[in-house]
Amino acid sequence: MSTRIKTNSIGLTREDYKGGKSTLCPGCGHDSISNQITSMAFDLGIEQHRVIKMSGIGCSSKTPAYFLGRSHGFNTVHGRMPSVVTGATLANTSLVAIAVSGDGDTGSIGFGQYKHLIRRNVPMVYIIENNGVYGLTKGQFSATADQGQELKYYGRNDLPPIDLALEAIIGGCTFVARSFSGDAKQVETLMKAAMNHHGTAIIDIVSPCVTFNNDDASTKSYGYGKEHEIPLHEIRYLAPGYVEDKEEIQIDEQPQGEVIEVQMHGGATVRLKNLSREHDPRNRMQAIAACQDAERDNVLLTGLIYYEEPRMTLGETLHLTSTPLAELPAAKLRPSKEKLAEVLAGYR
Repeated sequence: MSTRIKTNSIGLTREDYKGGKSTLCPGCGHDSISNQITSMAFDLGIEQHRVIKMSGIGCSSKTPAYFLGRSHGFNTVHGRMPSVVTGATLANTSLVAIAVSGDGDTGSIGFGQYKHLIRRNVPMVYIIENNGVYGLTKGQFSATADQGQELKYYGRNDLPPIDLALEAIIGGCTFVARSFSGDAKQVETLMKAAMNHHGTAIIDIVSPCVTFNNDDASTKSYGYGKEHEIPLHEIRYLAPGYVEDKEEIQIDEQPQGEVIEVQMHGGATVRLKNLSREHDPRNRMQAIAACQDAERDNVLLTGLIYYEEPRMTLGETLHLTSTPLAELPAAKLRPSKEKLAEVLAGYR
């Protein structure tokens, strides 16, 4: 008796969305995230030839090789992924950009590019695999490492951590979420919502480094995350469909226990349920305060932290043609021989 293999809306199996075999340490949280990207893409029926996977340098930036093996990919130099994805999405507006970076790649050498990518609202899903160390170069402290943390080979970190989710909110990002790699269901749910967002969507995922930073005292460890995670709300993803542009959705203050639904462009709906704290993801100041309170209280605040009605993407701001630049004929991309001669004649 044969068992029918489940296929998605475009006739592909989940196996078709996998990449190569991981070379990361067994138990690395990054592999769990790769698995959720695979599941998300399968469930949404994403056409892989339209996807460009971007990354920088680090353990996290190796992971695009482990998912969506039929898509395009570009591994940039350290911290420069935002520049490359900006150029790629401007040249071809039909691309679906999924970027994976780390806390070192994003929070240190790439921090300036991170902030400007958000400011320009480049259409992409930006996943940060955050473990607080440079795992690929033997575990030095990164910019998100806990103040006062001690590591056997690197001593004590006396610098305060950078909160990459908070920086995204302050920088003007309209979709900011945080999750924990050990919460696979939430990670996949947030990714599905992010894929339907019009603009830059940031997901900061605490992903423990099992080799260099998995002591329970670290806020980036698996044990700490499981014990101290506080979901802002219960999240459930509803099937995507087409949603026309409408007026901004206003969410009234909800009593504890009631559900808030935030509908994204493209049809994704995130259902938010207030649990231990009341949190309105449409309130920017409340989102900033929530991040600051979480740092003060040493808790891992997960879920959709901030969301607002999408603003124009970079391509829309620049009034680019709807036809990808990569598909325009030469006559549309450069002046004619006669026009060029006329311009040059003006300088004689």
